[in-house]
Order: sequence, then structure tokens, then C-alpha cells
Amino acid sequence: MSLYKRGNVYWSYIYVDGIRHSQSTGTANLRQATEIDRRFRERLNLKRHQINPPRPDMTVGELSAKFLAEADRKAWHIDRLKHLLPYWSNVRIGRIHKAMADDYRRRRHAAKTVSDTTINRDLEVLRHMLYWAADEGLLPANPLARLRMVRERRKPRAVLAVADERLLLQAAAPHLRSIIITALDTGMRRGELLNERWEHVDFNRRLLFVTKSKTAEGEGREIPLTERVYSLLVALRQPKGLVFTFHDRPIRAVKTGWKSAIRRAGIRYLRFHDLRHSFNTRLMEAGVMQEIRKALMGHSSGQDVHATYTHVELPAKREAIRKLEAWLATESIRPCEVPVLRVIPKTKGDVIEDHRERSPEAYVREVSTRHSH
Repeated sequence: MSLYKRGNVYWSYIYVDGIRHSQSTGTANLRQATEIDRRFRERLNLKRHQINPPRPDMTVGELSAKFLAEADRKAWHIDRLKHLLPYWSNVRIGRIHKAMADDYRRRRHAAKTVSDTTINRDLEVLRHMLYWAADEGLLPANPLARLRMVRERRKPRAVLAVADERLLLQAAAPHLRSIIITALDTGMRRGELLNERWEHVDFNRRLLFVTKSKTAEGEGREIPLTERVYSLLVALRQPKGLVFTFHDRPIRAVKTGWKSAIRRAGIRYLRFHDLRHSFNTRLMEAGVMQEIRKALMGHSSGQDVHATYTHVELPAKREAIRKLEAWLATESIRPCEVPVLRVIPKTKGDVIEDHRERSPEAYVREVSTRHSH
């Protein structure tokens, strides 16, 4: 018997490996005290075998701190927690249910204009943390395991036109211009570009090996260099270290410089990640097959369980880059449609000009002059 009554309350005394553990049951009812004693014994046994006892009373805020300290966290986890914690911080993980996720969605929509896709990403991070809590034994099961997300509407992806590319490169800062050119001709992600190292650029074979990627398929993939990227890297060449720096310091973000370049160029806004979409679209228009495009961009070869991985050899990649350069050359010499410009005569000496077609270079010079004034 491990229960002893002290005053009007039962106490539980349990010995584990010669060490006494005591706890008040807080009740004078023997049946309730017996149940509390049993649970106390189970917790001590789990602790003895280094098994975490369930902690349903832990708050989401406490779970988030434990997750960030011990789990394999990513940058986007921290970013999403900024939106999750104001609502979920004081909620006990053992009392989370799906109706609370619906309420969170309504509150997010009421507070700010955000898409359902954005809120889906928030809830996916919360669900991921709860899966981790269940794996660690903090929860018996994930209460949001079968949470149905709102169906996401597909949006058209912006593609950078060749004429807009010239304006953007003229407006971008020198260090950002190099990054933009490499992104357009390799399809690399922003993080891949900012982590690329000189040790992984093979100038003899004109190849670039991706140093660090967010996906397993993208890690270490080889990308043949276009002529302009090769010339650019030769001019910047260093024996080691990061390829893209600002005054020999690592570049952590390009958001501010990117927005400034878009504004100065006077073109329609698009995200930096849309340069990756532009690379894929240009390859597609140049006639490059889907499997080769996926291999160049580091995408998986397919989500079908019966799909087999098709290894894309280097000559096929080189041919794809050759087609891309040929397509760009064709687009560069193609006349671009511009609005009809008319000058209203003020004197008899004035003439009416009608420019329906002109070269891209002339159009770019005119637009640049217009923006400079």
C-alpha cells in the first residue's frame, strides 16, 4: 500500500530504485486517491525508462519553444509562428480541436486580407509541430491529423519578358544584377544562389554544382552555364568562398533591392521567385522536354508511386541550355509591339511620327530616357 492519510488528505509514497517519491492526491476519497496514485506510479515508471510522459497541459507557446530548440526547424517555421502564436500561444495542446482551426482562419481573414493558401501554410506548420509532439510522447495523438485544408485556387505565374528583363538589369544594383542574370539562366532558387560557393563552379567544364538546396533532388545538381553567366562568373572569379557577396559580406536577403529595382525599371511587379518560373517557361518555349527541365531545376521526377526516376545525362542538359540561348537570341532581335506615338504639330515644320514597329533596343532606350526625366 503506497497511500497514507495525513490529516484529511491521502498522500502517495512510491519508491523507485531506492528513492522515495511523494505526492499529495489532494482528496480524502479513497477511490479517487487510488486512481491518482496509479497514474503517479505510471509517470515515475515512464521517467525511469526515459520515456517522456504525455503533457497535454503544455501550451502551444511552450511547445513552440521546445520545437525550435530540439526539432529540425526551418526558416519558414519561425516566419509562420509570428502569425500563429498571437492566437494559439496560451492554448493547451491537449485541448486543441478542429473547430479552433476554423476559428483561427476566420480571425486571420478578419484581421487582414490574406489568401486561404497563406492560412493553409500557417495551419500546416501547427499540424507539423503537433505531429512532432506526438512522436516525442507529449501527446497521445495529433488532434489536427485529419484537418481538411481549404482548397487552394491556382493563380497564374508571372513571367519576365525579355524587354522587361533589359529594363530590370539596367535598374538593378551591380551585385543584384549578377544574381538576377544567374537566376534567369540557371533557374536556381534565391537560397541556392546566396549559398553558392566558388568551390562548386567548374570553369573548365562550364558547370555549376548547386551547393545547398531546400530539396534532396536539388542538392548537388549540375547546371551547364550559358555564355553570359560564364562570362559573368569569370569576371567575378575567386578561389573560394561565396559567389555572390556585397562588399565581401554574405547577402542574407534581396527583398529591398529587388523592390527598388522593379520600381526604378517601371515594369509590372513580380517576385524574385518568378525568375525561376521564367527560366522554366523559356525552356518550355525553346522545346526542352519536361524531364530535362525538372532535372535542371531540381524538381522531383513525379509524385506517382509507380513513376520511375529518369536520369538525365549531362549532354541532354547542355543541349537544353543551348536551346535556351538560341531562343533568347531570337527573342532579342524580334521587333516588339509598342503603342502608336503621335506628335501634334505646333508649327508647320512639325511632322507626325507613327512608330508601329521598332527594335527592342530602340524601345528600351526610349523608355529609359522617359523614366530618366
